[in-house]
Amino acid sequence: MDINRFKVDVIAFGAHPDDVELSAGGTVAKLVQDGKKVAIVDFTEGESGSRGTPEQRLKESEKSAKILGVSFRENFGLPDTRLFVTEEAIQKTIIALRKYRPEAVLLNPPFERHPDHQAAHGIVRNAMFKSGLIKYETEFEGIKQARFRIRKMFSYQQSYEFETKASFYVDITDTFGLKMKSIKAFSSQVFVPGESDPEGPVTRLSRPEFLEEIESRAIYFGTLTGVRYAEPFLSVEAVGVNSLSDLL
Repeated sequence: MDINRFKVDVIAFGAHPDDVELSAGGTVAKLVQDGKKVAIVDFTEGESGSRGTPEQRLKESEKSAKILGVSFRENFGLPDTRLFVTEEAIQKTIIALRKYRPEAVLLNPPFERHPDHQAAHGIVRNAMFKSGLIKYETEFEGIKQARFRIRKMFSYQQSYEFETKASFYVDITDTFGLKMKSIKAFSSQVFVPGESDPEGPVTRLSRPEFLEEIESRAIYFGTLTGVRYAEPFLSVEAVGVNSLSDLL
């Protein structure tokens, strides 16, 4: 088996379909525009959400993936609202890491309002370490996988602010439109005139003003670095540069 068949530059993990779009959609779109290959991996189908069905959300995920231009998207099918740091979840994640062999990983933050988000962070952290162990064996398509580990893990911000300052902010001014379009692909969750179910339960996401909140946050983060729109990230480990020139 060609181990580079699924090779990507970045994996963006999300506890639920739409986590990545809401928090890092602009960054993902910008990576793709920069010529990078990106995979999105969702841990659950979001079946416990107040609105929509797993079938709807799967179709919405596929639609969003096309909008963002990602190379691969998969769903582990783990239980929504019952996501924990289990050996099953860790093993699925290790298989994905060894399959895609990314240069960097985006993931849910360590401290968050939704317990699944915190669990997803813990799963990825556990999996990244164990994925580098020679004696932790996994198979993909019937073939033993080679070990794999990187240290570039970046949490995106969700409901809660980071407990410390963000490590860096990504300018998404040029891709903010794609971010919003990818979010609107989830019309079962967010308000999209003519598409969303007007009779469904009212949630924070389904309110018409929710998309305004998303834009307001992006504008605020942008003001911190002098751009129109930005997304914040917290590095799990220290970030180094080869030269100060890299920051000019």
